[in-house]
Amino acid sequence: MLRIETYPAPVGAALRADWRVRVRPAVGVDGEEGAASADGTPADARWRELPVYRVKVDMHDVHAASMAYFDADFAAGPVEVEVTPVGWDAFYTAAVRPLSLGIEPTVEQRAVRFTLDRPTNCSVEINRNRMGNLHLFAGDLAEMDTLMKPGFDVAVEGNPNGPNTFGRDVLRRIEAARNRREDVGADAAARPVRVLVRRAHYCIEDCVMDLPSDVELVLAGGVVLDGAFRIRGRRNVAIRGRGVFDQADFKRFSGLNGVTIAQSRHVTVDGPTFVNPPHYTVMLGASSDVTIRNVKSFSCEGWSDGVDMMACRDVTVERCFLRTSDDCIAIYGSRWEYRGGSSDVTVRDCALWSDVAHPMMIGTHGDHEHDGDVLERLRFEDIDVLEHNEYQDNYLGVMAINAGDANVVRDVTWRCVRVERFRHGRVIDIETKWNKDYNPRPGRLVEHVLVDGVDVASGSGEEPSIIAGYDADHPVRDVTIRGFRRDGVPCGDAAAVNVRIGPNADDVRIEA
Repeated sequence: MLRIETYPAPVGAALRADWRVRVRPAVGVDGEEGAASADGTPADARWRELPVYRVKVDMHDVHAASMAYFDADFAAGPVEVEVTPVGWDAFYTAAVRPLSLGIEPTVEQRAVRFTLDRPTNCSVEINRNRMGNLHLFAGDLAEMDTLMKPGFDVAVEGNPNGPNTFGRDVLRRIEAARNRREDVGADAAARPVRVLVRRAHYCIEDCVMDLPSDVELVLAGGVVLDGAFRIRGRRNVAIRGRGVFDQADFKRFSGLNGVTIAQSRHVTVDGPTFVNPPHYTVMLGASSDVTIRNVKSFSCEGWSDGVDMMACRDVTVERCFLRTSDDCIAIYGSRWEYRGGSSDVTVRDCALWSDVAHPMMIGTHGDHEHDGDVLERLRFEDIDVLEHNEYQDNYLGVMAINAGDANVVRDVTWRCVRVERFRHGRVIDIETKWNKDYNPRPGRLVEHVLVDGVDVASGSGEEPSIIAGYDADHPVRDVTIRGFRRDGVPCGDAAAVNVRIGPNADDVRIEA
């Protein structure tokens, strides 16, 4: 029997009533017409309603949008989803994006229905409305079953009907659990302390909490946390589960990140949703062996990027849905107290939606006081771009390398990138650049770049792409564009790709 888990929202969660969202096992699961539960209830009568959370999007024209989530055992069969926009008498069209999912919704007079057969992060849009849309996140229940297995060292039991503090007492309980383990041998002491946070609305004490090393924090479905976590100078830390970090009431210039990972190694953030952090969703500085997986994020402030990294190596970002009002993903060298280049970064199987600035950005910041940094071995694979909307010339580009601060950027690959219709910008911007808003010096070199298997939808507000060096001493070289398509039609030359090959760009090849 197919299992679906929905998670009631705790009292205090910021909800919306603009959408009604229901899920159930798809009729005919296991090949039966109207498959039934153990008590004989037919599948078509077992709708489960989801709480719908408020999120805000697009800093230039802030709108309230919506988000809902659930988990299902997709190995046992598909799930039917019904979405009803409240207050609409009728509507004429609906879409579920990314379009690469191939989901064709059924449009009825007052509702939209569609089927999901695997974990999916998507946007449901009525009458092509991308602002007041519904973001729906369907997770893998098997993952949650594994996370919720018995054996937690600490359980945080909040009251779902009232406000709770997530405070320093939790840290004391973690340390006490660690000390108890040390009494039973080295093997037990080496394992991370497992902490379960049960469904409730919590306010993190002092707004930001520093997590210790060797801890795994599991957020149950229905957890809402006001505040942020910081992982600084730590190792072996994980934040997992289905919790929602609600940071919408923090001010822009508080500089609050959803999660900060600094001077740390072997860190995982897997599964939570971040609602309107004032600054980055995940900030990485001088850290290594980091995995950011299945993170969902919304932002509507200036400099509220998604996942940004400075001076990092061995980083994987996968299965994320990032809707941001600045860069979705940014890879830099030295910045602030974080010194050095960045290398061996993989971004894959993500949906990127930049209401402002770049979906993917490389190279702006580095060690300009010396000889710059090297940013190398950077991979973007299987990416859906749902929006790019920027008008400032220095910040255009779905796929952007803007090497500044004497940086060298090399060995970069974009493969299988699907760019849906966007409002305004460029598809490709590869330059050694002197952006005087941020760079005391231009970038030194960009080389060995492969853009392979990009498909761009027509109808965008697209400006010509650019590949250019700043001058002869700061060139771009060895760039290959291969398998570029527009609406599935191969593009074999620069005019078809809509790219301008500027000065000081050598060995640029376009292959159909």
